[in-house]
Amino acid sequence: MNNEPLPIAKRIRFVELSAKALRALADGDLAGGSAEAGVALDEHFVCDRARWIFGYRADQLAEDPSAAPWITRAAVSEPDGAVVGDAGFHGPPDEAGMVEVGYTVVPGYRRQGYARAMLTALLARAAAEPGVRTVRATIGSDNSASLATIAGFGFTRVGERGTERDGIAIVFEVLAGAIQAE
Repeated sequence: MNNEPLPIAKRIRFVELSAKALRALADGDLAGGSAEAGVALDEHFVCDRARWIFGYRADQLAEDPSAAPWITRAAVSEPDGAVVGDAGFHGPPDEAGMVEVGYTVVPGYRRQGYARAMLTALLARAAAEPGVRTVRATIGSDNSASLATIAGFGFTRVGERGTERDGIAIVFEVLAGAIQAE
């Protein structure tokens, strides 16, 4: 008999990152982004890749403020209040009812179940929205942790795409009506 304790599922809540917070982070202003968000964000939120993403999202909100409920939020562990990453959708549902999820875990919190907790919350949100028919996840072919994270959620591989910056990525989709808990 195995005497190791069973892992406890992680719990998270999302904190909105306003256009102002996103712009501060894109500019490398961690203190300003944290103040705007109302939580102490990690240095990971101002790394080069994060700054590019947050700048893109700030521009997205400037162009379409109605996208705010859908895009990037800070993921906060409950009950301790540590910011463990960010997650959200790439935008509101498109004309076909598709949304794409994205999530990142702060390095010090990886492989502890936080990505799975973020994905669970995102999928529950998508399934509850009448305008969402399909959820997409695009994952780098070399990102074994993220590929493992989506296992058990009903995703099907539908293709792949490549970019000069990111290399080969695998595209997965799940119908909102078929979203499965682990």
